[in-house]
Formats: sequence, C-alpha cells, structure tokens
Amino acid sequence: MTENEISRIVVTCVIEVHRTLGGPGMLESVYEEALAWELSQSGLTVQRQVELPIPYKGIVLASPLQIDLIVGGLVIVECKATVKYHEVYEAQTLTYLRLTGMKLGLVVNFGERFVKDGIHRVVNGL
Repeated sequence: MTENEISRIVVTCVIEVHRTLGGPGMLESVYEEALAWELSQSGLTVQRQVELPIPYKGIVLASPLQIDLIVGGLVIVECKATVKYHEVYEAQTLTYLRLTGMKLGLVVNFGERFVKDGIHRVVNGL
C-alpha cells in the first residue's frame, strides 16, 4: 500500500472519529486513541507515541520527540485539538519526516467544526 492509499484511509477514519465523538471539544489524546482504533479496524498497522531520537553533533539528545501515530509504517499522523491552528504544526511534522526518512505526514486538527478543514498534508520529497 502506498502513502497516498494509506492517507485516503486515514482521512476517512478521521472523519468517522470526529463525527462519532460529536465534533470538537475533547482532549487530543481521546481523538488519537479513537483514530488508532479506527485505523486498526481498517486493517492498518498503527504505532502510537513513537519515540524519535534527536541526533546532535554526533550524540543523541536525552529528550526524544514523540510522534503521535505512524500508520502502515509509511505515514505520520499528528493529532491536534485546538481552536487556533498554527503552521508550526506542519514544520514539526516535516521535521519528523526528515528524521525518519518518511515522505508523508498528516496534521489533523480535531478542534475544527468541520474536521475536513483541519487536515493538512505535509510532504518530504513525495
């Protein structure tokens, strides 16, 4: 399965989670857990809260980054639940993509009234 095929399934599951939980108003962790469940029910492998070491001048820093979800081993999904979206979330996801060598990430803001407006695609050489 390609990154684009996985992302289509992710978007479908995101919409289902948002609809089922009644839209915005929950904690990010609630949406993340529900999304992980939906994705696994769709037959995709899902890793949650994956630690990502940070290399720095020949050492690895003690505080790793945390990736919300890695889906199918190919797509990073960052879950947000905020009223005010900020582009820094996309920069953060691009950093994760570069450090992992992955090519596609989705930033999903469940805080939007219509979650389709809160899905942002981030690419790294795709």
